[in-house]
Amino acid sequence: MENKPIFILLAGGKSERMGLPKGLLLYQETFWILEQLNRISESKVSTVFIGLGFYFEKYFETIPWLKDAQDDFVFYKNLKIRVLLNLLPENGSFSTLQSVLSQIPKTKSVLIHPIDVPILRATELHKIMESQNEIVLPNFQGKNGHPILVSPLFWESLLALDAIGENARLDFQIKKSNPKKWTTIAVDDSCIVQNLNTPKDWLDFVKTNK
Repeated sequence: MENKPIFILLAGGKSERMGLPKGLLLYQETFWILEQLNRISESKVSTVFIGLGFYFEKYFETIPWLKDAQDDFVFYKNLKIRVLLNLLPENGSFSTLQSVLSQIPKTKSVLIHPIDVPILRATELHKIMESQNEIVLPNFQGKNGHPILVSPLFWESLLALDAIGENARLDFQIKKSNPKKWTTIAVDDSCIVQNLNTPKDWLDFVKTNK
């Protein structure tokens, strides 16, 4: 794949229900954000942009190289990683996405993925990456999930939206677009529809993924 999409990992939320930054949860002797990067590194993805907002200081204190990745790409495993800060995280997750997209080359497609959804198997991720349409949605047993692959033809329009407006939702923007621009890819990995929002969600996930 010569024109690989950039992977956007969104970790800028307040994590009120979890009680601490989700990316800094401990998972199998590492931090969850590093586990997510480990999973990405098993795929054909080569570049990752991480969006931080609330608690960015804690991320930098815990994983110092993330701070360095603000100024230039840092290499982790086989990935080139940049970190971008949303200086107004109180405006919501869409504003973090906009902060990252504003720094992406306009020729690049992107895979959009929130930190609280486990990243699916590389073989399944490749099915999404290899699909050709403006919007590619993975689907597990009738439910759409993440990551969502979008081309510049779609994502450039997101930058013009008011971050705190009622239309500032990725799912809403997808639904209002022409269905001919969507491709839905059936996958066998239930990870795409999991949401690790609460301590119970996390404990259940860890118990079943030892």
